[in-house]
Amino acid sequence: MTSAAARLTEPHVLAHTKQRLFPDDDAENTYAVVDTQFAQDNWIDAREIDDRVQDQLAPFNHVRLGSGYPDLVGVRPLDNDVLAVDRVGEEPPLIAIEAKGYTGTQRPDVERGIVQAYDRLDEANVAFLAAPAQSLTQGARTLARELNVGILAVDSRGTVATELEPRVVGNRTSTEASAIRFQASAQGVADKNFGLNHPKNYLAYPLAVYHDATTVDLLAERVVKATDAARTGAAFLDLISVEPDGVRLRPLGREVVRFALREYGSVDAALDAFEDWKRSRKRFCDLAPLWGQLARRVVYEYPATQLLVEELQTMHDDGIVEPTIVDLVEYLHRQHPTFTIELFVRGTDDVRQRVLDADGELRTPTLEDGDVYHSPTVFQLKTMLYHAGVLTTTGTEPANLDPCEDEWALREPLDSVTSPTD
Repeated sequence: MTSAAARLTEPHVLAHTKQRLFPDDDAENTYAVVDTQFAQDNWIDAREIDDRVQDQLAPFNHVRLGSGYPDLVGVRPLDNDVLAVDRVGEEPPLIAIEAKGYTGTQRPDVERGIVQAYDRLDEANVAFLAAPAQSLTQGARTLARELNVGILAVDSRGTVATELEPRVVGNRTSTEASAIRFQASAQGVADKNFGLNHPKNYLAYPLAVYHDATTVDLLAERVVKATDAARTGAAFLDLISVEPDGVRLRPLGREVVRFALREYGSVDAALDAFEDWKRSRKRFCDLAPLWGQLARRVVYEYPATQLLVEELQTMHDDGIVEPTIVDLVEYLHRQHPTFTIELFVRGTDDVRQRVLDADGELRTPTLEDGDVYHSPTVFQLKTMLYHAGVLTTTGTEPANLDPCEDEWALREPLDSVTSPTD
């Protein structure tokens, strides 16, 4: 073993592998997280994990697949030089990776890594072992082939080669795996999703698309000048899809147009009403009750809204009627740990490192710092839910957020969601 190969610790192997399979964070239908054990300052042999490696590995989360926690979980369309030709369905595969590397003079336990990767196939579509090329034996290759586990060989220069291509398999999807798929989708909770905090700006976009005039000019004149942010948010709410040849209305967007035609006779007349609402601070569901009902339907179709409403109702049933964001995140993390972190906590490595320990458990005191929260959730999404009549209070920018006072409560909680049996 050369000294260069010995430097291929598990964090280094995983960083090279992630760069190979997930080279572009902004690529469509792509998202990946690395396990929280790699967010710590030191690796198991007390060797420091340098900042450059951690930057490559971020963001971090603790995602359960099968009976354990893979080193990396991600979604991405993969090339044929990585996969066998088999395909299952239209969606990009959910990928699980187990990495092994050198610890001092100890050789990587690649056979154990293969068995761990195989266990992830209960819920992943494809699983890989990533390991230093010098550590791979013929026996390991045979075992991986029998278990349908791919092998990615990392050399001392950091080059990653496919030693064995796995087949893509179909499987059941857990809530934890669904959270990663959601992040990779067009509606995922990314920094670029909700740049505006009023639902009217997104509801107006399909009207402007349907109108004969130029969409951007019409929207800037009648509704909001931040047209790029309006388009992005409308896409996240599934009102429109942005295609290479232009913007198309999605089924939900077409319903918005039909509503406008029924209530106003034309989208032009409807947009006149939007122009009248510029700079209004009144809650939208009170300012324009019918549009408020439509906004409520639209924001409820957003998957994160559904989870929030259901869990806030459960908290109300349990006697937590005015939860703060700290209460909510603690409660949600017990039920949906992966989704909670992706929805509420910023994805930077320093924030995830502060909020989660190596085992993925919450460091609760950090939740009292507003700076750890994800602005599109605690400001923009929450404000939209307020305007749609779902929540009691509006959102707040993280810089101004006091988590111990920030209330997340349903405006109309139900007293009971069960009925007595006969």
